[in-house]
Amino acid sequence: MTVLDPRSQPALRGVFTAEVALRAGVTRRMLDGRRFARVARGVWRLSSTPVTPELTVAAVLLATSADAALSHTTALSWLLDERPSTPVHLSVHERAQTRLDDVVLHRRRHPTAPLAVRGVPCLGPERTFVDCATVLGLRRLVRAGDALVRAGLTSPARLVDYADAHHLDGVVRAREAARLVRPRVDSVRETDVRLLLVTAGLPEPETNVDVEDEHGRWVARGDLVLAAWRVVVEHDGWVHERDAAQRQKDHLRRERIQAAGWTLVVVTVEDFERPATIVWRVHTALVARGYRGPWPSFGSLWSRVRRGV
Repeated sequence: MTVLDPRSQPALRGVFTAEVALRAGVTRRMLDGRRFARVARGVWRLSSTPVTPELTVAAVLLATSADAALSHTTALSWLLDERPSTPVHLSVHERAQTRLDDVVLHRRRHPTAPLAVRGVPCLGPERTFVDCATVLGLRRLVRAGDALVRAGLTSPARLVDYADAHHLDGVVRAREAARLVRPRVDSVRETDVRLLLVTAGLPEPETNVDVEDEHGRWVARGDLVLAAWRVVVEHDGWVHERDAAQRQKDHLRRERIQAAGWTLVVVTVEDFERPATIVWRVHTALVARGYRGPWPSFGSLWSRVRRGV
């Protein structure tokens, strides 16, 4: 008698339903044995198949409504090619319920056309941005927008236009956040510093643009550049603290910026424990360079950014 080797069956790779397993020659008794493991209601995997966030997402989609698509922060992670966290957010058009743990279903009022992202149905970047406004605070939502733009999936203008044109849950916060999203942002801390400055009323720096000397010659690329006052603000992240080669490279680069006549304000992770000091340090640097604008104002919007709500 031929013994079935489940590992040789293409239909049994990843996750699969009991019906698929039965068609592949697996019996009910075999499904209950050690070679198989149930991932979700009616969904199985080979015991030798590692459980990953990606596999969990596939299992959840297989176990829920046929029109389900990744949404909210799950869609955000999937679009950015990051590992999704729990709970898994799914958007469905029809009425549906789930008994699955760590799964949240959101009913769409109108049909949408999900994208196929790495073979998985996923709501598009603009809709995902608005949906995330229901679960993320302002600062994290702007971070999300900056990341979507950096990945080439959308643009600040498209986020603004979409939020303005739709009446969805979370759209008020999404409209506010979309107007704070910028291109060329390389890290979440760049987003954080920029938001602290602009919501305190200081001039908005340009993100990741060239720094030139007085003769127009290229010197370096600056994180946050206030060119009118020749001030550069940079975040010195924890990665740099651990990487000696990167530290040396940044040190020489900053020496070039200062030698070219620019004032450099370096922000470290410890500075975020006292975020107002970041604003005051940049303000002091601007004033020394001739800035005569308003003094910083720490109102409700700044407090929301500081607290991440």
